[in-house]
Amino acid sequence: MNQNILSRNNVKVNGNGTKPMVFAPGFGCDQSVWHAVAATFEEEYQTILFDYVGSGNSDLRAYDVNRYNKLDGYAQDVIDVCSALDIKEAIFVGHSVGAVIGMLASLRRPEIFSHIIMVGPSPCYLNDPPDYYGGFEEEQLLGLIDMMEKNYIGWATFFAATVLNNSSRPEVKQELEERFCSTDPMIARQFAKAAFFSDHRKELEKVTVPSLILQCADDIIAPSAVGEYMDQHLPYSTLKRMKATGHCPHMSHPDETIYLIGQYLRENGI
Repeated sequence: MNQNILSRNNVKVNGNGTKPMVFAPGFGCDQSVWHAVAATFEEEYQTILFDYVGSGNSDLRAYDVNRYNKLDGYAQDVIDVCSALDIKEAIFVGHSVGAVIGMLASLRRPEIFSHIIMVGPSPCYLNDPPDYYGGFEEEQLLGLIDMMEKNYIGWATFFAATVLNNSSRPEVKQELEERFCSTDPMIARQFAKAAFFSDHRKELEKVTVPSLILQCADDIIAPSAVGEYMDQHLPYSTLKRMKATGHCPHMSHPDETIYLIGQYLRENGI
């Protein structure tokens, strides 16, 4: 069973250390987005990379529409991978919705993570006035889903530019486009609905694992107000504002991402 899960989620374990670091991609991406960052930590930690079922080189035969119509299904992927490797007290590093997926996994199994590092996280993408600004109106998100259904390649081009929000890094935009386009459009649409229409604000106060929030500048997907909201509602959080712009600092600004993660680990003696 363990080997089946490791194969199902295309799990890769590297590094010389004993303390595990689990790296989780965000929507539409696979484990390769973490290669530059994860490689830096291999000297001191055991790094674990994986793909959600339906993404990257995971086993598509294992995709279940009912399981993955909510983020809980992806959180179960994380729990399955950690259980298969007998991991406890790991450092979890998640990007975007991947950070929330890790948070949901920690609520079910708090012993598997000692710390959660959240890169551009958001518990809710929809605006909920007057007290919450998630960045999007419902009609905007419905428009994105509609574009995915009618012109998936056009959506991939548009969304990659929106996510990156950094015209000086065209190679990263191209990389994002290619990752979006490599995902089955039906699976991508279902993941998009599960991510962008979810609301996990009420779970924030239940999280017992200490967390670092890395908040990018000029992030259209997870605006500064979202990072501040999470910092206010997570019981044991630290908020760090990045100079990096856009939503994918691990790809566009890996050096700053590595530095801030390393700084947090050192400050907490991890």
